[in-house]
Amino acid sequence: MPAVARPAAVLILFGVLDSLPSLRDAQASAVSRDLDVLLLARATTLRSHPGQIAFPGGRVDPGDDGAVDAALREAREETGLEPSGVEVLGSLADVPLEYSGHVVTPVLGWWRHPSPVRVVDEAESAAVFRAPVADLLDPANRGTTVIRRDGREWRGPGFVVPRADSSGDHLVWGFTGMLLDRLFDRLGWTEPWDDARELPLDVRA
Repeated sequence: MPAVARPAAVLILFGVLDSLPSLRDAQASAVSRDLDVLLLARATTLRSHPGQIAFPGGRVDPGDDGAVDAALREAREETGLEPSGVEVLGSLADVPLEYSGHVVTPVLGWWRHPSPVRVVDEAESAAVFRAPVADLLDPANRGTTVIRRDGREWRGPGFVVPRADSSGDHLVWGFTGMLLDRLFDRLGWTEPWDDARELPLDVRA
């Protein structure tokens, strides 16, 4: 980590994001079938983490009024989201990322007045989509991602999200998977899952 870490923020936005609810009931009574979280797929042409699933977010710019302002601005720039429809619930503890030199503030929000979202810049994002929380919590959609390099091993939680167009699955892993895993644990929503199950991982960056 550099002496001065660069501040960044992501928006973890829950709401009833569209008309395609989960087909299953979560064990946690607070999780309805139509509760979703907003995610995006990074463009495959990006140098950093191409094709990975992420929350909207990015660096805190000098003109931003802190992490919350940065998270909402980035969400607008990346997805077309109207920030005035978001009720900010608070911020979670900062997460230092040693490999990138950033300290990321996760901002938790509720989409009180949903607005249309889309891919704004195809050079940055390949898809913007909702993920039903009940599906993310489904033990059948959970597993562990493993990176093995130079005799070392890194393990982390992963979530499989079927694509709406039936063209395959999204795999949520890395930083985004870690945040979801921690948040679900903290909220008491996590259902028992098999952390020995390894999910196939295509690591390009």
